Amino acid sequence: MAVSPVLLFMDRNLLARKQNARLDRQRDLGWKLFGKVPLRETAQKESKKTQKEYEDKAGRPSRPPSPKQNVRKNLDFEPLSTTALILEDRPANLPAKPAEEAQKHRQQYEEMVVQAKKRELKEAQRRKKQLEERCKVEESIGNAVLTWNNEILPNWETMWCSKKVRDLWWQGIPPSVRGKVWSLAIGNELNITHELFDICLARAKERWRSLSTGGSEVENEDAGFSAADREASLELIKLDISRTFPNLCIFQQGGPYHDMLHSILGAYTCYRPDVGYVQGMSFIAAVLILNLDTADAFIAFSNLLNKPCQMAFFRVDHGLMLTYFAAFEVFFEENLPKLFAHFKKNNLTADIYLIDWIFTLYSKSLPLDLACRIWDVFCRDGEEFLFRTALGILKLFEDILTRMDFIHSAQFLTRLPEDLPADEVFAAISTVQMQSRNKKWAQVLSALQKDSREMEKGSPSLRH
Repeated sequence: MAVSPVLLFMDRNLLARKQNARLDRQRDLGWKLFGKVPLRETAQKESKKTQKEYEDKAGRPSRPPSPKQNVRKNLDFEPLSTTALILEDRPANLPAKPAEEAQKHRQQYEEMVVQAKKRELKEAQRRKKQLEERCKVEESIGNAVLTWNNEILPNWETMWCSKKVRDLWWQGIPPSVRGKVWSLAIGNELNITHELFDICLARAKERWRSLSTGGSEVENEDAGFSAADREASLELIKLDISRTFPNLCIFQQGGPYHDMLHSILGAYTCYRPDVGYVQGMSFIAAVLILNLDTADAFIAFSNLLNKPCQMAFFRVDHGLMLTYFAAFEVFFEENLPKLFAHFKKNNLTADIYLIDWIFTLYSKSLPLDLACRIWDVFCRDGEEFLFRTALGILKLFEDILTRMDFIHSAQFLTRLPEDLPADEVFAAISTVQMQSRNKKWAQVLSALQKDSREMEKGSPSLRH
């Protein structure tokens, strides 16, 4: 039988009305999936009314909350993990917890709370002590800065060697005046000016451009040095810069001090083509850059490398280097005879660990802040303090080193611990006596140099 389109339309319309009415009722009750419409107040009242009617019919009035529920409701937190095992009863489907066990758990919980409070108190005391020490150090540094700026630096020539200044020097120069003090202490015997630095830098840049374009012209001042040597020196500078204080990420390509370091090292190779670039120079230049402007850092760098000890090492004067090692061993045996004998027995010679320490002035081997303090006193006392520092490090680890064989000793000394406390290192250095048989460092070194020259005169074969 055919259905009239009018009747079909009416049926559909009626069905749609019923569905809409049902949705309206749900909305009135506040139902909204994943929505924010709260239950209406009338719906809540109706729900309570319905529950009351059900309880009246069943004859079972609602039970008041149990004391345990009240306790739980009053808790400021939900018991978790161990706390839950102590404060909460077991589920209804498990046997009840014995009174003794409950008491034991509660005692354990109270002990845990006491221990936690003790740890918190101890941690608070530790933080307070750290804060007090930090404030004390900052106050000491602030007072030292005032002393250096107002008393010492304005009267440098008359005060730098006084006992008061030497004592301040040993405690460490404040970072804000460190660069100025270093410059004055190192001096400028070479009479290098900012203009000379600009000239050397311009020549270095021209050389870099020439090498990058494959040019073969040789400047007059580079006569005797092949293009291959200059190119190798340039490549070595690039490689060493990438390995200079890598954790700081400031000297590598793209870092804020990359160009400054590159400029100083390049300018120096033009200033001293006879020395050129030697591995280890980048660390010295980097430490100076952190404390001085570029031109002043170049002046200090050039004068520092012109000192007898540094020149002997960077020009790889084997005879003079051996003399320095021999002088060091004189004081090594004097201060640490037991460790000296142990090293002799294991054939651990001084050059194995001293070369890296001297080439980089400890800036590669020690934490940077400690290395700067070593530099402070090195600028005051000269090369002697470099070898005194080496003896201080050996003394600090004497007990460990005497139990090591050759390989482990060499590995340890070439890779010192990264968390060396400065106070402990300087305490060990302070115990080192740089005097042997009433002779000081300079006298011992001079005597050994004299002996070395006499041996060379008596045996010409030693020169080859």
